[in-house]
Amino acid sequence: MKLFTTLLFSLFIHLVFSQQVPDTLYTPKIKEKYTGTIYVDHAHNNFHRIDNRFSPFAKVLKQAGYKVKSNAKKFTQANLKGITALVISNALAENSRPPFVVPTKSAFTDKEIKAIKEWVKKGGSLFLIADHMPFAGASEKLGKVFGFTFYDSFLLDENRRGIFDFTKKEKTLGVHEITENVEEGKIEKIKTFTGQAFKIPNKATSILKTNEKLVVYLPDTMWRFSEKTKRFSAKNLSQGAVMKFKKGKIAVFGEAAMFTAQLAGRDRFKVGMNSEEAKENYKLLLNIVNWLMK
Repeated sequence: MKLFTTLLFSLFIHLVFSQQVPDTLYTPKIKEKYTGTIYVDHAHNNFHRIDNRFSPFAKVLKQAGYKVKSNAKKFTQANLKGITALVISNALAENSRPPFVVPTKSAFTDKEIKAIKEWVKKGGSLFLIADHMPFAGASEKLGKVFGFTFYDSFLLDENRRGIFDFTKKEKTLGVHEITENVEEGKIEKIKTFTGQAFKIPNKATSILKTNEKLVVYLPDTMWRFSEKTKRFSAKNLSQGAVMKFKKGKIAVFGEAAMFTAQLAGRDRFKVGMNSEEAKENYKLLLNIVNWLMK
């Protein structure tokens, strides 16, 4: 019965999330009060770009006063010069196509990873988003140079579902200026929509704390689970964390849908910031970017 439930849920989520379109009507009430330019990576076969699934992400930031631009260049010290904040969301290696099986190839060359690390050390701000398999695996080497350990996996709860609430009440939502920002209002709950959990370095602060009720599943093939699928407890891991790194800053999150607004499946139900259960998610996005831009 457990195997049937797992397979049924996996099939349902796969069908729903493979039929995503941006919710162009999502428009939260935001005052224009910030300045600066945010660059979003478009050079690494990204599943989320500001001209498709991440257009609501860009819209929210633009409403707040930021300029949002795409970056179609590979990462070099020269190309990163002049960029204050860079967003990388769900990058994949060139020519990556389903079915995705392990091991997942890195989306970035060693030279690119070195360039990004040096850029952050000198004061750059990186917002790295790496979702469930294969996205976690594709960004694993990049996360590692900053001390984050990614697992090319899926994060599921005890009912083998991947949609979670992180709350102040249950102490799964961390206390940090990102969640306590008085300008946008304190955040009490964040909802995420299937992703990965990762190990954070000691200097990082976990914003989305996973616990023993959650499980990391490591399938050999994306969306394929069985009783033989390797797994381990997600206790003391994180689905979102922030850290200062030398002169720069880094925000790492293991789920992308929480930062956009999508309509999924044939019934076009809301997934992301537009969901009735995720009304504070847009605040988290703004607070992360505001912290990175300071």
